[in-house]
Amino acid sequence: MPEPHGPANGAARPPARRSWWARWLLAGLPAALGIAAAVAAQAGAIEDPRIAVRASAELGDWLLALGIAGSVLAATGVAVLWLRHRYRARVGAQAAAAAAADRRLLLSRLDHELKNPLTAMRAAVANAGSAAPGPDQHAALGSIQEQLLRLSRLTADLRKIAEVQTGRIDSRPVDVSALLTEAVEVVGEQPDAADREIRLDLPRAPWPLPPVHGDWDLLSLAVVNLVDNAVKYTPPGGTVEVRARETAGSVLVEVADTGAGIDAADLPHIWEELYRSPRARRIPGSGLGLPLVRAVVERHGGTTAAESRLGAGTVVRFRLPARPVPDP
Repeated sequence: MPEPHGPANGAARPPARRSWWARWLLAGLPAALGIAAAVAAQAGAIEDPRIAVRASAELGDWLLALGIAGSVLAATGVAVLWLRHRYRARVGAQAAAAAAADRRLLLSRLDHELKNPLTAMRAAVANAGSAAPGPDQHAALGSIQEQLLRLSRLTADLRKIAEVQTGRIDSRPVDVSALLTEAVEVVGEQPDAADREIRLDLPRAPWPLPPVHGDWDLLSLAVVNLVDNAVKYTPPGGTVEVRARETAGSVLVEVADTGAGIDAADLPHIWEELYRSPRARRIPGSGLGLPLVRAVVERHGGTTAAESRLGAGTVVRFRLPARPVPDP
């Protein structure tokens, strides 16, 4: 039978307290020795045979002062250690509380994302069971298949994020221009991109973009997700621009769109897993596209950022360290 948590926690605390009490007592030891030596000197019981000087009241004062000074220094050191210990404990508790809050938030969002397709499938199953063979039953089965695909994409994206954060990266030089060109071509072939213009702006003079060091497949996954996300939130007739440039030893990639934009209150949360603003819920999605982009970029030592204006559009950018090109 497992032991209750109360005694175990209670038993773990006294040793730490005793440890700090012992340090404070040791800090007072020099003062105690100084007092004892001063008393002995006042009584004339200390004599230095090398210089043949009998202890006096003045020597006692010096010994007392040295003892007190030693204790003050020791107590200061213990106080600094104690404050550092308290600070680290407080920071650790805050980090643990923040992690627990993030976990609860993620589970709440996951529950919401799973509940909708499961509810739809339950209703479709009921309709399929009560309907006679024909269009109604066919529509119900089609709804079930659609929701199953949605769940499959959700679990696949969650798995991708976990693999990016913990998996092995096959790093090698990556041609960013070729990477962006391929991503634009892939997204441009999708049905949603038919009524949107996707522009690609890459520097060619006086020199092209330098390569970055990373995993081509992962970086391609991030860029395709980013461009696809921009296309998805851009209305028909809108424009998506993919551009890149070299700056300060890094490669900066930007994906801009002429969509509806993101509210300022929602902008800090777009990188959170499964987060979807009320405005974005009208468009199918899982809320995992941008978190996946950030996971890939950060795994490659890069950073991400976003700017948006309601009614104008959004710019999402990421920066990766450039790999120096050797002189010919």
